[in-house]
Amino acid sequence: MNGATSTISPEQTAVDPRDQFAQKLMATLNSAGLAMMISIGHRTRLFDVMAGIEPASSHEIAQRAELKERYVREWLGAMVTGGVVEFDPDKKTYLLPRVHASLLTRASTPENFAVTMQWIAVLGRVEDEIVEAFQRGGGVPYEAFHRFHEVMREESAQTVVATLLEHILPLEPRLEDRLHEGVEVLDIGCGAGRAVMRLAEAFPRSRFAGYDLCADAVAMARADAAKAGLQNVRFEVRNVAELDEPSRYHLITAFDAIHDQADPAAVLRAIHRSLQPDGLFLMQDIDSSSHLEKNCRHPLGTFLYTISCMHCMTVSLAQGGAGLGTCWGVELAQKMLREAGFSEIQTHRLPHDVFNCFFVVEP
Repeated sequence: MNGATSTISPEQTAVDPRDQFAQKLMATLNSAGLAMMISIGHRTRLFDVMAGIEPASSHEIAQRAELKERYVREWLGAMVTGGVVEFDPDKKTYLLPRVHASLLTRASTPENFAVTMQWIAVLGRVEDEIVEAFQRGGGVPYEAFHRFHEVMREESAQTVVATLLEHILPLEPRLEDRLHEGVEVLDIGCGAGRAVMRLAEAFPRSRFAGYDLCADAVAMARADAAKAGLQNVRFEVRNVAELDEPSRYHLITAFDAIHDQADPAAVLRAIHRSLQPDGLFLMQDIDSSSHLEKNCRHPLGTFLYTISCMHCMTVSLAQGGAGLGTCWGVELAQKMLREAGFSEIQTHRLPHDVFNCFFVVEP
């Protein structure tokens, strides 16, 4: 440069904060669209179809999936521009890379992200009701959420059912032997009952019950249990805050169920009363902090607060409840467990699970 000095000022080289934020917003729009398209790819089984074939045209893919080619082609456009599917412009063929398929197909459970993408569409259906709640207060009830129990059943199959026997029960080494011997077990907020039915299948000598406030979910659970021929499990529509079965159960479980209760403190007290003196409460809930600043480091912090605002918090408020929300946090959970009467509280995290924390609790 012949010793010449640069004439570019620091102002010219500095990143414009406004432009930087605009880039972030554009990326957010792309990600939101991609989430919707991934949800559709899951529901139409397009990912499952593409995972099993070589590069193929949109016509071939549509034919294998038994779908309309024009829709499949447009969906593939989103997948290619979103970096999910590879496209050969000369041969006009599409390929789902194996590493991508390992995170997007039913065969990849419990690591199928496409299941979780469905929540974006589920929540979008109640946006009008949520906006009204911002203005008038109160909340949006469970029955307003289209496909909620269907999607929750799939989510539960990943977060709980798929790892229940191999990873979750071993958190308490004595538990499996007692279940084999035969004990009374209750699942609080059982939803469609996938977790409690998995236990009933694995431990035929034990007797299982599932309680949930939603009649639709209980009806679904009863139908599935009857289809499976399970004789050691029952499901009831019950308000678990009013549970009155003192010292009946050796094990009570609550999988992602406590924070959206109308009166979570009353539910925890009822659980404590219902346990035998040597019983155990196994609670899975969201692994977040009770302090917002700590959740800024959470890899899914924004998603968790969105789920909270548009579901977990609002369904509690719809019942006149506490509205704890998804991010009530480990700190508050431990405090409320102690206030409910529990003396021994252990917290565990599983290496494969970024969402959840597991509490093994003794009276």
